[in-house]
Amino acid sequence: MPNDLVAALDIGGTKIAGALVDGGGGLLTRVQRPTPAREDATRMSAAVDAVLRELTEAPAWTRVAAVGIGSAGPVDAKSGTVSPVNIPAWRAHPLVAGVRERTGGLPVSLIGDGPAIAAAEHWQGAARGRAGALCMVVSTGVGGGLILDGALHSGPTGNAGHIGHISVDLDGDLCPCGSHGCVETLASGTNIARRALASGWRPGPGQDETAAGVAAAARAGDPPARAAYDRAARALAAGIAATAALVEIEIAVIGGGVARAGAVLFDPLREELRRYATLPYVQGLEIAPATTGTDAGLIGAAAAAWRLLGAEVA
Repeated sequence: MPNDLVAALDIGGTKIAGALVDGGGGLLTRVQRPTPAREDATRMSAAVDAVLRELTEAPAWTRVAAVGIGSAGPVDAKSGTVSPVNIPAWRAHPLVAGVRERTGGLPVSLIGDGPAIAAAEHWQGAARGRAGALCMVVSTGVGGGLILDGALHSGPTGNAGHIGHISVDLDGDLCPCGSHGCVETLASGTNIARRALASGWRPGPGQDETAAGVAAAARAGDPPARAAYDRAARALAAGIAATAALVEIEIAVIGGGVARAGAVLFDPLREELRRYATLPYVQGLEIAPATTGTDAGLIGAAAAAWRLLGAEVA
């Protein structure tokens, strides 16, 4: 059936993924390339082009009606540009114009990766049916998106809910965004590993110098590893509580590679949240792991494309 699919792109600091997606959120053709985040803009654009080329060569491409993009931010949905904090080569990069040209003039929707995970979790995941939610991705960076009054609230530029760049440590480290003490400087996977190493942790057998390696050590009771995750949980709790105080969310959903640490992250996070979320109207705030997994960015980008076409997604 013609025009019963959309194309979705998920552009992050680690990978560039693409898929064709049906109206129920089912992912059909999938493509993925590593993100050349430390290389120049030409190599970055070539990686996106490679993903798009493989999608457009799929037999089902003729059924695609629009393209949705969820990108590491900040993004500017008004101008169609992106300036991801963790991709230095792209500053005010005209991503939407390039994608539109390479897809034969299809309509293109752009949102940040945080709003994308929020759209995905509200459509198919842990925030389904909720009127107010903060949905986060904690990985190479920390992003977030908001569900308010039962609908995605991405803001005029597509960045609303970007909790990773709320400052929770006034004397904290310089963040790549230019501010100090952002949630991302304390809770991203990169910074969890950096803090653990600086505190004396060293990978054991089968571990590496990543947040996953730190999580494995923390499960085994390693003090510096546990302290690094406790510190990350405290930063996340402070940011989540501040958001809840502002907009009265019901649930905070957390996905991304760091969330795969499970209880190592979620146990101290729930404990710390009780310290920070003290006002009566935020004390019942739930914390839940994301359920859309590594597909969240694609599902959320697809939801944005369907909304661009006037279709309703939950």
